[in-house]
Amino acid sequence: MDFATLALVALIGILGPLLALPRRWPIPVVFGELIGGLALGRSGFGVLDPSDKTFAFLANVGFALVMFVAGSHVPVRDPALRGSVGAGAGRASAVGAISVPLGWSIAHGFGTGHTALYAVLIASSSAALVVPVLDELGVRDPQALALLSQVAIADAVCIVAVPLVIDPARAGRSALGAVAVVAAAAVFYVLFAYVERTGQRKQLHRLSEQRGFALELRISLLVLFALGALATSTRSSIMLAGFALGVAVGAVGEPRRLARQLFGIAEGFLAPLFFVWLGASLDIRALGTHPSFLGLGVVLGGAAVIAHVLMRVSGQSAHFGALAAAQLGVPVAAVTLGTQLGLLESGESAALVLGALVTIVAATVGAVLVTRANKAKPD
Repeated sequence: MDFATLALVALIGILGPLLALPRRWPIPVVFGELIGGLALGRSGFGVLDPSDKTFAFLANVGFALVMFVAGSHVPVRDPALRGSVGAGAGRASAVGAISVPLGWSIAHGFGTGHTALYAVLIASSSAALVVPVLDELGVRDPQALALLSQVAIADAVCIVAVPLVIDPARAGRSALGAVAVVAAAAVFYVLFAYVERTGQRKQLHRLSEQRGFALELRISLLVLFALGALATSTRSSIMLAGFALGVAVGAVGEPRRLARQLFGIAEGFLAPLFFVWLGASLDIRALGTHPSFLGLGVVLGGAAVIAHVLMRVSGQSAHFGALAAAQLGVPVAAVTLGTQLGLLESGESAALVLGALVTIVAATVGAVLVTRANKAKPD
């Protein structure tokens, strides 16, 4: 990897914000980054080489940061959520129960045998997508709060489950690794909470701001990379390491300055690089040689939307159900792990990402309908 490649990746990264500019249809920024990677990677002109070790390593760092930011977006400190946790947990559990027979049917129908993986994908939601959308819409009614609880619970549970179901033969070792990563994140939470409670964090913040040291960012990256090292050494996932640390930091209260710094380093460079690398890694052409995988992607995405919209019977509006179906981190993790371990068939990785894109389209429509319904309410 050289500077010319980095310049090209940065150029592709601009495509994401350009596509996301129209407010009428809130298209996620990652959509453009994935499309650019697809066009210049294995599926397109082959300009980008996803097997390049430096490119792949930087993408992993970006993935860890993406999940860190996603974890920090989980609104665990919001007191208004406490009354909605029961409804959110109930809906997340109901979607999970519905996902099992759907996953079994799809796995047997397409002959892949990945029942558990498909069930986790169908049940998953993405806090990284849903929370910013609700914040931008300014919706804070009881249904929205219950949705936040539902998405946060589903996201956390499915992130833990992915390494276990993607490689069942090593599920025991992966489970122990996941426990070690979560335990380490819990220890760091206790330390962060102590530093915050004793006022030491504010002293560190003032010193860092006065001297331009960026100490909070440096310490956060140190802990993130340490957890990433623990995750890789225990056969767990850097996805879980990033997400667990993000939740820990968010539970204590992420300083605004740190949030801005992380936003800059993640959203400005490493996150786009990761999604460009992911797009470049996918072989969409395999969908042409194996048309069944094209159907697999559409069916997986459609099943996820149906499972979430069915929560209409619990009193949740179909608009919110479609929004809750949005998935990103879990399918991306499944593709990343499955590709690295060689456990997915040719074209299956592209099918999983296609399924995620179907849910994003449905969630986009849901967000638009939520906006219209909110505007139609009398003041």
